[in-house]
Amino acid sequence: MQPLAERLRPKTLDDYIGQKHLVGEKAILRQMIASGHIASFILWGPPGVGKTTLARIIANQLDRPFYTLSAVSSGVKDVREVIEKAKSNRLFAQGKSPILFIDEIHRFSKSQQDSLLGAVENGTVTLIGATTENPSFEVITPLLSRCQVYVLKSLDKDDLLELLDKAITTDPELKKLTIYIDETEAILRFSGGDARKLLNIIELVSTSEKGDEIHVTNQIVTERLQQNPMAYDKDGEIHYDIISAFIKSIRGSDPDAAVYWLARMIAGGEDPKFIARRLVILAAEDIGLANPNALLLANTCFDALQKIGWPEGRIILSETAVYLAASPKSNSAYLAIDDALALVEKTGNLPVPLHLRNAPTKLMKDLEYGKNYKYSHDFPNHFVAQQFLPDEIKDARIWHVQENAAEKKLGDWLRALWKGKF
Repeated sequence: MQPLAERLRPKTLDDYIGQKHLVGEKAILRQMIASGHIASFILWGPPGVGKTTLARIIANQLDRPFYTLSAVSSGVKDVREVIEKAKSNRLFAQGKSPILFIDEIHRFSKSQQDSLLGAVENGTVTLIGATTENPSFEVITPLLSRCQVYVLKSLDKDDLLELLDKAITTDPELKKLTIYIDETEAILRFSGGDARKLLNIIELVSTSEKGDEIHVTNQIVTERLQQNPMAYDKDGEIHYDIISAFIKSIRGSDPDAAVYWLARMIAGGEDPKFIARRLVILAAEDIGLANPNALLLANTCFDALQKIGWPEGRIILSETAVYLAASPKSNSAYLAIDDALALVEKTGNLPVPLHLRNAPTKLMKDLEYGKNYKYSHDFPNHFVAQQFLPDEIKDARIWHVQENAAEKKLGDWLRALWKGKF
């Protein structure tokens, strides 16, 4: 018997739950379908939010041939075979290019993506890619330039509750049971905005309870999932729950937990670049100025992985994870840029003070651009106090020293220069 998530897969946009910004009334994809003309695009979003389903619905409603490839198991040869089938399809001669859906397109190598370019460019196929990773990093620029990118969001509470009600009232198997949803907090929390997780959880609970009358409570959901920790979508857990635990363990300075969660991801087949990229982000966001070497090591880790490959790359990841976990922590740079962006949004395009402006022409010099600017290197300690922020926010404080040895040293130096400003 098919899993509940497959049995409940919607066939039309009217049955599709969530993503109203894309498929709601007058939304871009609904209008595209209504027009009968669809361009190549990439769906970017977390697992279980309807990327594959949406692609199938589009192909069905436009009456297009539908080919699928998984980037995990397909190579250049498979891509070329599908393109040849598309060329020979009778509908292609009528101007209706078949749809080629590639799941996890971010796992395609450069050569695999290159093999798609000609077919996408000349309309042999209409490409719909699905990815959980930022396409800007994982999809080659020539292919990305030929595709629109649409962002799918995690399902919100109302979406999940609608899906839950649909499952217990319309699925033939669940309708054989009398299911009462007494509490929803646990099922929503464990679902995490993932429709597939929610359906797997309700199926797990309904099949594990005895009797025809089932009461779904927070306690029952928690107990069943603890007994079956991998029962609700291993791929989704690997990508989101475990990477979250990994990052929080490093942020919390626990190298043992960091290496454990790293091992879980490696054993689960996670893309090493996915892990390395998160380490680079963490080094800047959570360690930052407390140990600037952390960012250097994390970036070197990312580069080394691409040179060394697998399985030896696991050692490089482990070294980096342990070092980052053992490093002092600071998020002052992360807070500073967010505060600065908030200040920019609040104050708008404030004029640059005249003395800081460049003056490459006589007219600009006549307008006093650059006048009274003091060249720092002409003064003791290569410093002289002067105003660098716009007049309206000249006294704003954005970066704040945090309690760690490296930043205290920076703070002491700045306070000595600025006479107490920092």
